[in-house]
Formats: sequence, C-alpha cells, structure tokens
Amino acid sequence: MIQPLRLPVSAPSLALRRLPSAARVLSQLRPWAPALLCVALIALGALPVAAVPALLGSGLLWLLLATFVLAAVVQGSGLAERLALRVIAGAGSMAALCWRLTFFIAATAFVIPSTSARAALLMPVFAALARVLAAPGPVRALALLFPTVILLSAGASLTGAGAHLIAADVIVRLGGAPIGFGRWAVLSAPFALAACAVATWLILHMFLQAHERRARPAWRAPSSPPLTRAQRAVGAVTGLTVAGWLVAPALGLPLVAVAIGGALVATRRGLTGTSLPQALRQVDWRLLGLLAAIMLMAQALLASGAVQAWLAGAAGALQTADIGPRTALLIAAVVAVLSHLVIVSRTARAMVLMPAVALPLSATGADAALLVLVCVQGSGFCQSFALSAKPVAIFARAMGPGGQGAFGSGDLLRLAVPLALATTCLLALFAFVVWPLQGLGH
Repeated sequence: MIQPLRLPVSAPSLALRRLPSAARVLSQLRPWAPALLCVALIALGALPVAAVPALLGSGLLWLLLATFVLAAVVQGSGLAERLALRVIAGAGSMAALCWRLTFFIAATAFVIPSTSARAALLMPVFAALARVLAAPGPVRALALLFPTVILLSAGASLTGAGAHLIAADVIVRLGGAPIGFGRWAVLSAPFALAACAVATWLILHMFLQAHERRARPAWRAPSSPPLTRAQRAVGAVTGLTVAGWLVAPALGLPLVAVAIGGALVATRRGLTGTSLPQALRQVDWRLLGLLAAIMLMAQALLASGAVQAWLAGAAGALQTADIGPRTALLIAAVVAVLSHLVIVSRTARAMVLMPAVALPLSATGADAALLVLVCVQGSGFCQSFALSAKPVAIFARAMGPGGQGAFGSGDLLRLAVPLALATTCLLALFAFVVWPLQGLGH
C-alpha cells in the first residue's frame, strides 16, 4: 500500500515563503487548475481525501454561486442600464453627472458579486455617454471613474468579492462574532463610500478644468418606455433577496438559503425571461474554482502546521521589534494597498495577507479581526495599471474621441499615487477610530 508523502520539518516555513508566489500563480491559472491542486495536496498528504467532497457543501461557495446566478438575471434583463440612464438624466453639470454615477455604481456592489461583471454591465452606459460628450477630457474622466468606483465600492458588500466571504469566515474562526450581510455593510460601506468619494473628487479636479466641471452635459434622456413585466419581476426578486440578507441573522436564516431561494425564483423563465441553464452559463466558474482552491490551501496550511510555525516565529520577531498596535495597523494598511503590485487577484491577495500579515501582526496587541478587515479592504485598491484588475483592463480598451484610447497608463499612475495615499489614510482613520467605535477591535 502506498503511503502518503509526509511533509518535511521545513515545510511550514517553506509553505509560507511560497504563499505569495502560489497565490499569484493561482490567480492566472485555467479553470482546471483547482482540480490539479487538490490532487497535489492529497498526494503530499497535506490534505485528507474527505476534504474535497466536504468542500462541495461549503456555504461560501454556494452563496457566491447563487449571487452569480442572480447577477446574470439582472444583467440579462437590461434593468441596470435602464435605471442608470434614468439616474443620470437630470444631471445639471459634469460634476453632478460624476457624483450620480458614483453612487449608482456603488449600489450595484450589493447585487453583483464580480467586479468584472459589473464592468461589463456598465460599459454600455459609458459608451452611450462617450458618444454624446465627444470631448477628450470628460470622456477620460468617465473612463477612469467607472473602474475606480467599481473596485473601491466592492468592499461595501459581503458578496462584493470572494475575499470578503473568506475574511468573514476567518474572523469567526478567530473567535469573533459572525458577520452577516447587514453587519458587513455597517462596517464596510462607510469606508467604501468614503474611498469612492475621494476618488471621484480627485478625478474631477485632476482631469477636468473648472469650466468642464460646471458645463452642462449635452445629454438628453432617451425615450424610456415603462419597465417590462420581466424587468419589474427582476427588480422585485433582487430587492427581496437583498432585504432577506439584511434580516436573515435576526430570523436565524443562513445567507446561503436566502441567496439560493432568490436565485431559483429569479430563474423562472416565465417570470423573468431567464432560465437556470442560461444563468449558469454566465457564472464566473474560474472565480469559484479559485475560491475553492484557496480554501483548500488554507486548510492544508493549518493541517500541516505551517501557519502555527510562521505565527510563532513572527510573534517573537515582532516582540523584539517592539511594534505597537497602531503601528501594526498602519503597516497592514500600507502592505494591503501595495499588494496589488505583486498579486493580481483580489481573492488571492486576501489569502496571502490574512495569514502572512494580519495574524502575525496581531502579536503586537492589535485586534486580529480589525487587522483582517484592514487587509481585505486595503487589498481592494488595484488601479495602478491596466493589468491590475479586469475592470481597469476593460475600460482601458474603450475608445475615446478620434479613435484614441479613453485613457493611458500615465493617467492611471497619475490617479493611483494620490488615491493610494488617500486610501491608506482612510484605512488608518477607520482602524484607529471608526471601526473600534462600531465594536470591532474591543
């Protein structure tokens, strides 16, 4: 009988040193890669065979799958585009148009769990505005606004990114109180909206002249017939699902049950015009596979003793360095904001930052749950380059007036530098003041 290969004594420290590289590679792999990873972990004896079928019953994966299905129904109905055009129709200036778009884009984070899906959903809105504005400055400002707000606002919602679901699970494992949809929104939505507001202000003042900000857009709302029966049904089901997520903890219902119920109702073809097979074809299976792989890697690291060994060594080093809790929180914020320069995937960044940064820094006396939230929210900043995030890449390919690109790499860097500094300062403010006042970190 073939015995499983046992990890050598040095495997814990080696695993942690290779964690960033593994996460970076995983973020680029094909959909079949998670299956290959499972086989490798089982062969090494780092993961029991029973862990793989057990993962199929994970509430995190089913919650994300159900929200993807619901998002596919919303996207296929055309409801979001109709609502967006109504929201911006009465804007009296370019500045007002940008602010209206900011809050509308942020609201979509509570319904659609993928930033790339939100970018694809909102691209027609940008294209319609770009055709009407037809001026390089305003078009460039809007092309930067859309992906920036999409990425920064994702942190407001528990389902806004797979990384948030992992973070909520980690906080519970650390002994913290369960964080549901409503609690996450209370903690994170103020930070996300503040970051979006700072980004919008920077874009307005760095890429538009004063007269351009005051100019009234040459935009008239297109003739908009009443919402169809299917669109009204989609809006009702989506609204009821989000409301269900908010009251689920009080009723003792798991979020995943509400999500699956909403997805099943939304995919009744006679009601919304979209069937379940149609919606499943729109699911981001690669992201689900990546999340599953990350969960398996985390389980393997815990089972092998890698995390415990790393934390013991890091705790000793930090005690020697005499780093205080506030300094630790600031270090976590800086590392999280800069992590997108090394690791492309937001979920992969969370997988690296929580065990390699947040947990060791908790040895300084800083609250572990607070450090996890700082790392996860900071990792949402990823606007420095077109390849840093899919929404940025999508809008980087958009055409501006004269057949030129809507913005260039220089525009991204010009915005990223002050926005990264502002995001880090916001993280420090919330970590030092706001989140402790909300009961986190006590």
